[in-house]
Order: sequence, then structure tokens, then C-alpha cells
Amino acid sequence: MLTLKHIFWLIGALLVGAAALNVRDRRWSAAAFWAIVAVPLLIGDEILAADKAGTRWPAQAMGVGVIGLAVLASRSRSRAAVDDRDQAAEREASAARLGDRLFIPALAIPVVTLALYFGAKYLPLGSLVLIDPAQAALIAFGAAAVIALVVALGVTRSPPEHGLTEGRRLLDTLGWAALLPMMLATLGNVFAQTGVGDAIAKLVAAVIPTDSALACLLAFGLGMVAFTMIMGNAFAAFPVMMGGIGLPLLIRRHGADPASLGAIGMLTGYCGTLLTPMAANFNIVPAILLELRSEYGVIRVAWPTAVVLLVVNLILMDVIVFR
Repeated sequence: MLTLKHIFWLIGALLVGAAALNVRDRRWSAAAFWAIVAVPLLIGDEILAADKAGTRWPAQAMGVGVIGLAVLASRSRSRAAVDDRDQAAEREASAARLGDRLFIPALAIPVVTLALYFGAKYLPLGSLVLIDPAQAALIAFGAAAVIALVVALGVTRSPPEHGLTEGRRLLDTLGWAALLPMMLATLGNVFAQTGVGDAIAKLVAAVIPTDSALACLLAFGLGMVAFTMIMGNAFAAFPVMMGGIGLPLLIRRHGADPASLGAIGMLTGYCGTLLTPMAANFNIVPAILLELRSEYGVIRVAWPTAVVLLVVNLILMDVIVFR
């Protein structure tokens, strides 16, 4: 059965390959960075099992590794990879020859992901289940990425090793920013587990009139934007704000509809995504890949849309969630 562990192993193998190529090119910092990230992806279950069994040193070693990542990231800066003239000319000529066919691998990822996810229940071979139903969406996404790689090699007629070399090139271009979504999602879980939501509830109760549904709604919506800007991820902000304001004040006290509040509240958080460099995968990575003059160029273009969308979402929540 294909499980999420196998997807983690594939990602870890890619990172090990990227580290090996950087060692070959004597790029020691980049090699160390990707090698450290690869370890928990390859043996994360073993580290967790050792920690539960009372053997603390593997988890402590990973803590040292996280500190090492911070040190390595502070010494480097994400930058676009530099091609020599022959490579750049070859790349442009290949792009011109392939034209719109270059989009086929990218479009294959969502198509295959949906097909595998919705078709997972029809894939068992007798008693053998091919995809773990507990993590079907993530496993389908990972499998789709592998299939898209095969499609890309076929479309471009490239040798298989180009998957590794170009993957390394992209990883080195993104640098530490490639890890920021994962780190921020972890931070959101830490905040939720350590009672930050309860602290926010007490703070809101002391500042705003909690008997007013509109005041609580504004606090929830603006709080989603603020925490998303801090964490860089609306998924990380959502459990904190829902636990602190949404559930105790809007749903239990004022009778808000949970489904409507959750859906529009999450969309409201995305307004904060458009406004913060912490959302590196949305705002910093594109600026790096497109070689914009300013790394904040995407934010400068997107902020008016974010403000308009925030106002619309607040009005929608006021109209819909209390019906």
C-alpha cells in the first residue's frame, strides 16, 4: 500500500541528490542545508519511535539540526541560478520549440491528483489497498508529481537525470524559502497546542464588547488577516483564531453557522497572505524566479486586491453566517 511515508522517502531522496550535487560542485552550505532537511523525511518515524521509547538523543539531534538550518539560512540568500550563455540559449531554444506543450506536465499534476483521489476507493486489488485512505489527498498529490515528472521527461525528451539536476537548480534558487510553508504550518500547530487561542479569547473579551456579534466578527476577520501576516499561512492562523474567537464567541454565543464561518474566514485569511513577505511561496519565491527588481514587487501589486477582498469578505460573513 502506498502511504505518506513513501512520499516522504521520495522527497528525502531528492534532497539527498541535491546535497550530493552541491558537494560535487563544492557548495558546502547548500549541501549541508538539504542534507539536514532530508534526515527527518527519511527516518522521521524512527526518530519519533526512539523518542517515545525514552531515547531522547535523536530528537535532540534534530533540534540541533533546526538550529543549524537557521545558521545556514542566515549566511545565504535566495537567488536565481546563473546559466552560462550556451545553457541560456539552449533553454530558450527548447522553450520556443515546445511552445504550449510545456504546460502539459504542470496541468497533469491537478488532473492526476483528482483522478487518484476520487478513484482511490476503486483501486484496491482484492484485499490489497493501493493508496492509504487516511492520507489519500496528499498521497495522490505526491504520486501525481512523480507522474508529471515522467510526462515532462517525455515532452522535453530529456534524460532522467535532468529531473534531479533541474530539481537541485530550483531548490538552490529558492533556498530557505522552500521550507517556510512547512515551518509556519508547524508554528500554527504549536500555537494551538500551547493555548494561544485561549489567550486571544481573554484579550478580545477585555478589549471588545463580546455581546456584539458584529464586534466579534470584525475581531475574527481582522485577526485572521493579522495572524496570517505573522505566520505567512492562513492554515496556521485558522486554528488559533477559530479556537480563540470563532468557536467560543461567534458559534457558541452568537449562533454563527460553522461551515460558512470556516469557509469565508479562511478566505479572509488569504487576504493577509497577499500582504506579507512571510508567505514566501506566494510573494518572495515568484519575485526570485521572475528576477524582479524588488523582492516585494508581488506584494506591491497585490495589496489593493487584498484590501478590497477583505472588505467584501467581512460583509459576506455579516450577511451569511448569522442567517
